[in-house]
Amino acid sequence: MDRLAELYDGYGQSPWLDNLTRGYITGGQLAGFIERGVRGMTSNPTIFAKAIQGSADYDDQFKDLANDEHPVIDDYWEMVLHDINTACDAFSGLYEESGCTDGFVSVEVDPGLANDGPGTEQAARGLHQRLGRPNAMVKIPATAAGVPIVEQMFAEGRNINITLIFSLDRYQDVMEAYLTGLERYAADGATDLSHVASVASFFVSRVDTEVDRRLEAIGSTEALALRGKAAIAQAKLAYQRFQATFSGTRWDDLAALGARVQRPLWASTSTKNPDYPDTMYVDNLIGPNTVDTLPDQTLEAFAEHGTLARTVDLDVDEAEGEWAALSHVGVDMDDVADQLEREGVDSFKKSFDELIDALTTKAAELTGN
Repeated sequence: MDRLAELYDGYGQSPWLDNLTRGYITGGQLAGFIERGVRGMTSNPTIFAKAIQGSADYDDQFKDLANDEHPVIDDYWEMVLHDINTACDAFSGLYEESGCTDGFVSVEVDPGLANDGPGTEQAARGLHQRLGRPNAMVKIPATAAGVPIVEQMFAEGRNINITLIFSLDRYQDVMEAYLTGLERYAADGATDLSHVASVASFFVSRVDTEVDRRLEAIGSTEALALRGKAAIAQAKLAYQRFQATFSGTRWDDLAALGARVQRPLWASTSTKNPDYPDTMYVDNLIGPNTVDTLPDQTLEAFAEHGTLARTVDLDVDEAEGEWAALSHVGVDMDDVADQLEREGVDSFKKSFDELIDALTTKAAELTGN
């Protein structure tokens, strides 16, 4: 059996592909991934920028779109939503077979709206309505402006993937938004919460990249010994919070109405430091009721030589010790999270803006305007 399938069958973790290109859909690769055990798919503005600019797969559709009177940004969304709809079709069978727990495809709102609550609300609701797919998830960044909108979307019974989570406190806010949103949805008359799905995307490798840089700047023996420890320790502590939040009377009342847990999703799982094992952010975070999004290279590496074992709640005391030690040597993890959130938003916005500029130039060439 492929290790990807065993992740779910043996350990309750759903591997999702962290990539979406039209060539995968039309060329049959996506169907092959699903056969091997991939149970969902995520996308983001950077992924779509690479897909659209890096192939000719979108040229015919864009030529048609460029000749209409709509702005180029509307043409972008037409191409993106075409891919999302087609991917939702590919995963629809798994969505039904899994009892509506997997088979999701995620699409992100315009990253320029990350700190614009009203704009995010309008965009997220609009994407849901345009797609109208039960196995589509709209991605909203977990910024201070985004979290209240996340709650509102759940109060309307919508599927949300909350992305760019870098801190334990913000993760707790995201889980609270889910619970409160579901409670509001039920108070407004919803009697079946089972069709509302959510994942909370906790970013991993980027944390080590930034923390390791700070540890090396500190330079002490104690600091250097903590390199490569922060991301996995934080994720394990996040899983402890997940288990505590989705238990007890409050959760039981929602579960009685069919509510499903909001699964933690490990994002940014490719290894940035070549000195680290290429599957370390997969091997060390395996456990029930979790999702792991895997870029192509990491997916293939894990399928070939990943280690299958329940690890997400292993050595939690050690993770707590490492977490405390980071503060002791002088690493401010709140500041790390703030910086990574800003960088994440800026990176997605840069990819989005560059793609729109490139499409605008291309449209002018095609139409002669």
